[in-house]
Amino acid sequence: MRFLLVVPPLAGHVAPLRGVADALASRGHSVAWCGPEPELSALVSGRVCAAGDSAPFALSLRPPGLRGFAALKYLWESYLVPLADAMVPGVSAAVTAFSPDVVVADQQAMAGALVAARCGLPWATSASTSTELADPLGSLPKIASWVSDLQAGLRARHGVLLGDLRFSPHLVLAFTTRALAGPCRLAVPVSYVGPVLPAASAEWSGSDGRPLVVVTLGTSNDAAGSRFLAESVDALAGMPSVQGLVVDPSGQLVSERVGLARRIPQVAVFARASVVVCHGGHNTVCEALAAGVPLVVAPIRDDQSMLAQQVTAASAGIRLRFDRAKAADIRAAIESAEQHRAGAVRIRESFEAAGGAEEAATRLESLA
Repeated sequence: MRFLLVVPPLAGHVAPLRGVADALASRGHSVAWCGPEPELSALVSGRVCAAGDSAPFALSLRPPGLRGFAALKYLWESYLVPLADAMVPGVSAAVTAFSPDVVVADQQAMAGALVAARCGLPWATSASTSTELADPLGSLPKIASWVSDLQAGLRARHGVLLGDLRFSPHLVLAFTTRALAGPCRLAVPVSYVGPVLPAASAEWSGSDGRPLVVVTLGTSNDAAGSRFLAESVDALAGMPSVQGLVVDPSGQLVSERVGLARRIPQVAVFARASVVVCHGGHNTVCEALAAGVPLVVAPIRDDQSMLAQQVTAASAGIRLRFDRAKAADIRAAIESAEQHRAGAVRIRESFEAAGGAEEAATRLESLA
C-alpha cells in the first residue's frame, strides 16, 4: 500500500509522523512526504514531493507579542489558510505522481484534506497536538463561526464539499492518550495512539548526582522568553540542593551556579530529570511525561494554555504565569512539583499502553 503524508514545515508536527512512516516502511508499504520545500527535506528522509513555498507567511514572521485572539487570528489568516491555498497544487501533483491509497494530513496542512476529498481518497488526520479534540472554541461561538467561515472559503475556492478540514470523518490519529487529553467532543473516530517520541541517541552523562531540574522554552527566544529564562536561572541559583539546567538558545545568559546549554538531547536529559519547567509545547510535555517527570508549565501562546490545563487536570504538574513569574514563583513551583509525580507516572503508563507508531500504522492499514 502507498501512504502520502501531507505536513506543514513545522518540526513539532512532522516529528510524530516520522516514527509512523518508519513503521509503515518496515511493514513493506511505500511512503512519501508532501509539503513546502526546502524546509520539509530538512526534517524528513525518503521521498519528498514539493508543495508550495511557506516563506511568504512563515510562523517565524509572527509578531512576538501576540497573545490570545490576536495570536489565533494571525495563525489562521496569515498562516493556515494561505498555506493551504499554496500547497493544494503541489499536493494534487503528488497524488497524481504517487497514487496513494491513503492520504495522511496534519491538522495544519488542510491542503491534504482538500485534495483527498476532491480525489475521493480515504484520508486520516494527524493530530500532533490534542487541544482541538476538546473543542476549545465551543464556548466561544463567534470565534468558532469565524474559523468556520474561513474554512468555508477554502472549500469553495477548491471545489470541495466537506466538513471541518481539521478532522477526517474516516480516522483521526491523536498522538496522546485520554488520560492526558481528557474527554473528546468530536463526532469522528479518534484513535488515541499515544505520543511517538524519538529514541534517546545516547545516555546523558551530565548529572552530578543531585536532583536535576530542566528549564526549556523550546524555540521561543523573544524578549519575554529571555526574561523567563533569566528568572529561572535566579530561581535555581538559590536552590543548592538541586542541579539546574537552563536551555538558552541565544547563549546570552551567564551563571556560575546553574548549567546552561543552547540545546539538549531532550529525551536523554528528561530520563534523568526530577522536574521539567517548560512552555507547554506538545512534544516537550509528552517527552517529560513519558519519563514520568512532573511538570511546571508556563504557557506562552497557541495550544500551550490548553496543554497546561490538561497537565494540571491530570495532576501531572502545576501552572505558572509566563509573563508574570518571578524567580520566587518559579522556585516555589519547582519545590512543590514533587507532589505531582504520581500523576506524571500515571500518564507515562497510559503512553506505554497506547501503542505509539505501531498502533498508528495498524490503524492506517485498516483505513486503506
